[in-house]
Amino acid sequence: MQVELDRGDLRILDVLQEHGDLSAAEVAERVGMTPSTCWRRVSRLQELGVVKNRVAVLDREKVGLNVMVFSRVRLGGHGRDALLKFEQAVREHPEILECYTMMGETDFLLRIVCRDIKAYEAFFLDHLSRFPGVQEVNSSIAMAVVKETTALPLNTTGR
Repeated sequence: MQVELDRGDLRILDVLQEHGDLSAAEVAERVGMTPSTCWRRVSRLQELGVVKNRVAVLDREKVGLNVMVFSRVRLGGHGRDALLKFEQAVREHPEILECYTMMGETDFLLRIVCRDIKAYEAFFLDHLSRFPGVQEVNSSIAMAVVKETTALPLNTTGR
């Protein structure tokens, strides 16, 4: 369900995407609103689920997670139970940062981080290849990050 957002909401969201640690007063100053108006709007955006979380984004390499792997997984069966069992296994492993259900030849796309290639090999052999229903896994190791952002492209000039 899409939420109706006005230009003020979008300006607030732009600021929060880049600086999630700011107080409502600091956000208000940046977007040209009174602190009370801004606080009400931020609270509303949180209640509506537009703002899901305010988190710290870490540098994975600085915390020792030097390898990022994209794994395309195909399951042997496609019944509801097979999908649910695989999804549950994914949720149990913090190395898997993202998991998407796909259309086409691949059933799932996973983004996985590990300390090094040996750690990914162990994760693959001990866990991923043994997840319920896994028929095939094709993995690619990212060599470099060209662009990485969590900020959504909000059009704040067009409203």
